[in-house]
Amino acid sequence: MNTRTNRIAAVVVCLGVLLLWTGAGRGEDSLRPLKDAVAPRTLDELWRGYDPRAEPLETTVVREWKQEDVTCRYVVFTIGTFKGKRSRLAGFYAFGSAARGKLPGLLHLHGGGQRANLTEVIFMARNGYAALSINWGAREMEGQKPGEPNTDWGRLDATQTGHNTHYRSMQPDDKTLDAVESPRNNNWFLLVLAARRALTFLERQEQVDGGRLGVCGHSMGGKLTTDLSGIDERVCVAVPSCGGSGSATSELAGVSGSGLREAPSAWDAATIDDRAYLGRIRCPILYLSPTNDFHAALDNMAANWRAVPSREVRYAVSPHFNHRHAKEFSVSQWLWLDHYLQGAAEVPRTPGLEVELPGPGGVPVARLRPDRPGEVARVRIYYSIDPHVLTRFWREAPARREGDAWTAPCPVMSTDQPLYVQASAYYPLKRTFKGYQWLEYDGLKEFAISSTMLTRRPQELQRAKVQPSDRAERIIDDFARPWEDWYRLQWANPVVWQAATRKVKDPKWQGGPGAVLAVDVKSPAGGALVARASVNTWGAFGPGGHGEYAAERTLAASSDWQTVRFRVEDFLPCDERTKGPLDGWGKLTELGLCGSGEAIRAGQKIKLGGRRWPEPRQFRNLRWE
Repeated sequence: MNTRTNRIAAVVVCLGVLLLWTGAGRGEDSLRPLKDAVAPRTLDELWRGYDPRAEPLETTVVREWKQEDVTCRYVVFTIGTFKGKRSRLAGFYAFGSAARGKLPGLLHLHGGGQRANLTEVIFMARNGYAALSINWGAREMEGQKPGEPNTDWGRLDATQTGHNTHYRSMQPDDKTLDAVESPRNNNWFLLVLAARRALTFLERQEQVDGGRLGVCGHSMGGKLTTDLSGIDERVCVAVPSCGGSGSATSELAGVSGSGLREAPSAWDAATIDDRAYLGRIRCPILYLSPTNDFHAALDNMAANWRAVPSREVRYAVSPHFNHRHAKEFSVSQWLWLDHYLQGAAEVPRTPGLEVELPGPGGVPVARLRPDRPGEVARVRIYYSIDPHVLTRFWREAPARREGDAWTAPCPVMSTDQPLYVQASAYYPLKRTFKGYQWLEYDGLKEFAISSTMLTRRPQELQRAKVQPSDRAERIIDDFARPWEDWYRLQWANPVVWQAATRKVKDPKWQGGPGAVLAVDVKSPAGGALVARASVNTWGAFGPGGHGEYAAERTLAASSDWQTVRFRVEDFLPCDERTKGPLDGWGKLTELGLCGSGEAIRAGQKIKLGGRRWPEPRQFRNLRWE
């Protein structure tokens, strides 16, 4: 094709895009107007008459390029016409350049504050998928050039930047569809509708087998994944991450100190909340979320997912994390997707979990019965006595194998406290994946499949005559099981490494008045240790009085053990939002040991630590003195 022809083609494409974006040639609105101004009250009424395949996609390929072995496309297509103007959705579409035959299609739904993820779809393409990541949030696309189109919701707005109020509202305004209070005014409805159109885009690509479509997403994308799976039968398999648990039932919200809340209204619960969709999910689905996630409460999932009718439900629940996953759990999503979309090996079934009340000596006993017990590499059983879902510490109970089951005693300090139990079985990982920077599975030897969570209320413990047998301890961690009760971030970085635990919130390990925090360390090269204290996070101890504090200690260069001590008065506020000094250990929700940090001294922000302390970092006997 010569230069003149190229220019003519470019002009034609630009004119076509202009016509679409100005609404030229548009037909009727995609959704019928309300009859007699009566808004839908149920999910059936909300979606009645809508066909995500009915309207043309009017796809524009903004750009196409090769990234090593993957073909990438920047695409824009039509969501629908609303209030007389088209809404258009941008995204990245990718597939293996050398792929033969039809590929399974995989839809990626980004989380809050994020955007369409090019790296994610390239990873998926390298692992055998034709993948689409949509830019529902309308943030600038990665590598977007001046003049290139992006997501444009037209006369509506379902974004966080332009209409953030309407994730929990149905009220009408100038950016909503209906002139009366209606679930069609809620952002979540519009986003699920856009995701349904994204499935239509995928199934119509020449590289895609439309009978093999999967969906996955994180955080807000996790909720969208769950809801899409419940309303669109084209979804063959799903993995919601850190989203889709549903709001709290009235019973859960009524538990004192739980930190859980119900849906804004019964109307919301029937049309917008995950609970409206969960009872319709019939595809295989794996729930990927940590124990302490702020966006998808584990307690809500354990209660609400009982309604899921699918025969194939799995859980992968990382202990101690919030809004991220340990690799043994995150890799399970790819085993799950690969099984149903690529015919890979079957994933073990959800392990059965029981709680015996009481067990020997009046102590509760947890019992896990994993699938394929002969293949199990290890079992981890956790329990907690803290009703606050976001800040509770999960104690590991030593598990012992008894035939095809693993049992563990779960001693409590009082029968006035609830008991929460959750467990995972670990299996040898026999697969490899082509990963990327923050999803690298090289050297990973195991994957994990979890149970759901079981709860036993105080009245159940008392009725069963459970005997309180646990006692408080001054030793917080002897590190005989290094970091098992912690989560670690950037551990390979010798300067900004950090580890944190919620163990200090558990009554068994709380610091009393006048206590001094001490730990033994060994640092042949010297360096610095920063301790971080989180107080009343998420309002765990009631409203007000929350903050972040930090203290620093210089370490002598020595191959011998040295004791480092921190007193309450050593801690400085980390930011302007933290008001007043640390006034004790009683409201600690988390303790961190870090290589660096920041604090405020005399009104000035200062740097703490920041000296190199490479691995191995040796600790022992973290304790109260």
